[in-house]
Order: sequence, then C-alpha cells, then structure tokens
Amino acid sequence: MTTSAFADRGLPSPLTADLSATVGRTAARNAPQTPSDRWDPTVVSQAYIADYKPFTALDGEGVRCALYVSGCLFECPGCFNEAAWSFRLGTPYDDALEDRVLADLAKPYVQGLSLLGGEPMLNTPVLLRLVERVRAALPGKDVWCWTGFTFEQLTTAGHPQQQALLEQVDVLVDGPFRQDRKDLTLRFRGSTNQRVLDVPASFAAGEAVAWPRL
Repeated sequence: MTTSAFADRGLPSPLTADLSATVGRTAARNAPQTPSDRWDPTVVSQAYIADYKPFTALDGEGVRCALYVSGCLFECPGCFNEAAWSFRLGTPYDDALEDRVLADLAKPYVQGLSLLGGEPMLNTPVLLRLVERVRAALPGKDVWCWTGFTFEQLTTAGHPQQQALLEQVDVLVDGPFRQDRKDLTLRFRGSTNQRVLDVPASFAAGEAVAWPRL
C-alpha cells in the first residue's frame, strides 16, 4: 500500500510509524501535527535555505558546492546543526540562488553538489528542481545527500518527491545521528548506524550497497 493510500484511510503510513519509533520525539514546532502531514515534504517545507557554501572540501568527496536547507523533524540529540531544525532559518530559496549554484558547479575543479540541512528529504519542492537542472546542464557532476531517513524507508514508503530526489542522488549518507554511537573517526558521517551508500548500485541490487571509496 502506498503512503497516500494509508493517508486516505486515515492511518499513519509505515514510514511515519517507523520514524516515530526511531526518533522517539514529537514533531518539530513548525510542522503539522496530523500523521498524514507530519513527514510530507510538500506540506512542511517552507523553501528556506540555512546556508550555501561554495567550493568546500568538507561535505563529501572533492571540491563541492554545499547547500544547507532549513527544517528537520528528527531533532537528533547532539545534532551539529540544531539551528537548522527551524523551517524558517535563513533566507527564502529563489531563482538567483539556484542560478548561482549552477554557475559555481560549472567550474571545472568542482566535483559536485552536496545537499545537507536541516533535512533535504523534507525540502524536495526546492531540491528536486535544482537537482534536475544540475543533471540536465552538468551531467558530469555528482550529487551527495545527507538524510535522517534510511534508504529502505525512502524506497518502500517515501513520498513520491522523496523517491524522485533519491533517484537523482549518487551518494546517500543515511540514518539519524545517534549520540550513543558517535564516532569521530568516521568519514562523512557522525555515528556508526549511519551509512554511506552508492545509490545507483543500491537500486541495481535491490538493497543498500556501501559506497566503495570509504
């Protein structure tokens, strides 16, 4: 049964139930409180950007352009970017910023785009359009995404926009940060439950496949 089918019957989707058990917290103050809306990116996203960092070497492999979206419902204890839980932190996303990201990515020494937050998968109304433009104009660039959702949650019960964005991603760092499993020696992630996944290989295999260059 699809996520929308559960909502039509007045039931929380498996994704909502799974996240409630995993996170163990109430929805953030800016989010709707009904089960069907709580994790719907088309409802909760306010299209705000917390930060944009061009030409960084910290957020993924190589030199990258990193876009930090605003808004997260996971509220992981120990989160490195707690301010970005708010869906209205920073400034509204606009065409000028999108054009700037494309221009920065076009530079030959930039390897790709990194999507962070906040929670990118709760901001698909913004990011899906951006990534589709990147794929059309700059097919040689790669896309990394950090999310509190797991690959399995997104592929089995995710919102259609979340699944569409995932299909455009090359490397996914998935799972909520867990303070009890924090490990500062890990590359690109903060706790041992999180995974760095090769998304095209994962789709081809029908299961999560680790990114081979860790």
